[in-house]
Amino acid sequence: MTRKPDGPLRRGWTTGACATAATKAALQRLWGGAFPDTVTITLPRGETPVFAVAHSAAGDNWAEVGITKDAGDDPDVTHGALIIVRVAASDGGVVFRAGDGVGMVTKPGLPIPPGEPAINPVPRTMMGDVVAEQAAAYGMSPDVTITVSVPGGALIAQKTWNPRLGIAGGLSILGTTGVVRPFSCAAWIASIHRGIDVGRAAGLTHVAGCTGATSERTVQALYGLPDHAMLDMGDFAGGMLKYLAKHPIPHVTIGGGIGKMTKLAQGARDLHSARSQVDFAALAERTALPEIAQANTVLQAYQMAGTPLAQAVAQDALAAVTRDFGGQMTFDIVIIDRDGQIIARADK
Repeated sequence: MTRKPDGPLRRGWTTGACATAATKAALQRLWGGAFPDTVTITLPRGETPVFAVAHSAAGDNWAEVGITKDAGDDPDVTHGALIIVRVAASDGGVVFRAGDGVGMVTKPGLPIPPGEPAINPVPRTMMGDVVAEQAAAYGMSPDVTITVSVPGGALIAQKTWNPRLGIAGGLSILGTTGVVRPFSCAAWIASIHRGIDVGRAAGLTHVAGCTGATSERTVQALYGLPDHAMLDMGDFAGGMLKYLAKHPIPHVTIGGGIGKMTKLAQGARDLHSARSQVDFAALAERTALPEIAQANTVLQAYQMAGTPLAQAVAQDALAAVTRDFGGQMTFDIVIIDRDGQIIARADK
């Protein structure tokens, strides 16, 4: 995981904001005859960022502009990507197309239906508003085809949740505010929510959220679950469970190492080391082993107490999530060691 820099963090701009800026600049060339050097747009919350034009090209009835995405200090995989928009005259209102590196939606449950380019609703609205604004300014009919491309986007998308969510061939054009807030984790939690939506739309009755790649591989093999049943929970157990409570799937497996599962058992919902800690005194009391109160890590405590401790943690984690989120769902807990071996399980 990328370390958060010290000091004030610089915010950035979403792919949707970049695509909107590129749309505006391309329309100025298509209808006004010249490319601007920079372009200013208004975001949903009123911010007015300025973007430099990094690429431009034009033909008889089209123009395109590329904007380099700046994610600020956020460790965003699309930082530095070139977001290119080509606008072309048409006669059917505003039509969106996926160019090279932009994905197509193939599964239901996402904000955009299958068969459509993975350009989310807010960016579509922002680009549509720019078309209307520029059409009025130049006295033109607001009928254009907007094709969004991201060179290299198909490769970048392999580092995202898009393949699992059923977005094929590239990236999504995203953003509800247009602003990337560094280390907010909002994008990760939003992806968990979209994974739940896709699972529900597919009629899944069993999904799993795991804290990391090792536990995910073990749980997926244990139950033979398809890729789209695996929710990338990471440390955000609360983000997953709260959304599931409102959008339930009948059975949920939670898997992870003993340290994070101990936090879950003790009531933590954000399992990151900087945001929750293990209560070793409570763990000692739970296992009736006073020496555990002096342990430095849960792994050390496990080495002292062995399987009984792991099983107690699994049972307590199951009780905790069932108590808080079990209205329409059942759960099971799988605890995995660093080699991917199961050391404890608990179910109803």
